[in-house]
Amino acid sequence: MRTASDILKNKPDMFNAIDADAKIIDALHMMNSVNHSYLVVKKNDSFMGIFSERDYSRNVILKGLHSDSAAVKEAMSDSLPSVGLHESVESCMKLLNSHKTRYILVFENKQFKGVITINDVLREVINNKELVFDEQVVHVFNETVEFNDRIF
Repeated sequence: MRTASDILKNKPDMFNAIDADAKIIDALHMMNSVNHSYLVVKKNDSFMGIFSERDYSRNVILKGLHSDSAAVKEAMSDSLPSVGLHESVESCMKLLNSHKTRYILVFENKQFKGVITINDVLREVINNKELVFDEQVVHVFNETVEFNDRIF
């Protein structure tokens, strides 16, 4: 069974972190330069939350904050669902769906390990469906695909 740890191992080292006191405009420039939809927000090397494109639209634009004067900590998300390194990919999928979010935080012994995105989970499922789901789910999926292939 594939786990959150497997997903994080396939991701590059985290290089998209920003200080909580940085200005939002600087966060936007950084997100653009690293080509990510989120940044990890830290204060003195301690994890504080994430700042995403969605945070910008909902917590900056709609609330009338100014990107050049407001700090990232004023608009970041700090209450996202979290998992441990040994949580299954299937559980991560369910958590993303039930919380209607695009990000899951990964912690081990209260230490921040990384972010799993909905795209990370999708990539993992596509590449390893037989290791993500139990055998019965894969069997049903394969029957459905074969059935649909015969129709079209």
